[in-house]
Amino acid sequence: MGRIPLSLLQQFVQVARLGNLSRAAVQANLTVSALSHQMRQLEDRLERRLFERGPRGVTLTVEGCGLLEAVAEHFDGIEHALSRYRERRHDALTLSASPGIISSWLMPRLPRLLAAHPELELNLQSSSALVNFEREAVDAAVRYGKGEWEGLRSECLFGEWIAPVAAPELVQRMAGKDPLDLAHWPLIGDPNSNNRWNDWFAHYGGKLPRRYVAHVDTVDALRQAALEGLGVALGRMVTCKSLIDAGRLVVLGDRYLPVPEAYYLVYPPRSEDHRGMSTFRDWLHEEAEAYCRQMPQLRRDEAAA
Repeated sequence: MGRIPLSLLQQFVQVARLGNLSRAAVQANLTVSALSHQMRQLEDRLERRLFERGPRGVTLTVEGCGLLEAVAEHFDGIEHALSRYRERRHDALTLSASPGIISSWLMPRLPRLLAAHPELELNLQSSSALVNFEREAVDAAVRYGKGEWEGLRSECLFGEWIAPVAAPELVQRMAGKDPLDLAHWPLIGDPNSNNRWNDWFAHYGGKLPRRYVAHVDTVDALRQAALEGLGVALGRMVTCKSLIDAGRLVVLGDRYLPVPEAYYLVYPPRSEDHRGMSTFRDWLHEEAEAYCRQMPQLRRDEAAA
């Protein structure tokens, strides 16, 4: 078998942890095809299948899990040992957030930040996966949840409401159907583990459908399915508002339901003395305050309750 280059093993660890070749390729500064070829090369040299490859990413086989457990901690130790020798840039900030919150809420506001602070270099990582701040060079994240992440600072920005949304084309096809009687509309299963449709019908009445027209596993896929006219989705208003304003989605029945989750700025203790982080944090809270004045139902005091 011969000696395996450390670079192959390091890239294996990245792919295994991210579960996604595209994201790992960006971090490794490689093309997806080049990284995929290297993972095949590693499997050939070990004569073991390390990954199961699917349309939504890669998952480790039993052999892959064993290799990750054996080598990952050693790379982590090297990374930790070298971190103290790296120069820390206070004018550069790496932020992680979901694709939905980046495109619909954060991106339209970023020009104001960079106009006021042209010295700041912002690196955005678009991902729905939770960041491991101990392993990834990320300074902060915008997360959706209940604000309980062990070992991290979390600051509530604003809450969230949900409402049934559909594409205008679907509304036209369903002409004559009562938008308040959703049992007769094609509904898309909610990816939330608790299925928010249960909460919706419990609050507003009516019966759950015997079946959903489709199920999706992420909020971003749910929103896209609604945009394509597949069915009615329970949309999060923070990420759907721009699509509603643009006429690409329609709220059925003009009814809304608050949810216990909210949006938080989350960061590890090491980011507290980062000057770029302090600048971004102050700006983000100002933008959140302004947003809550426009949409008072999303106020942070309600979200934190």
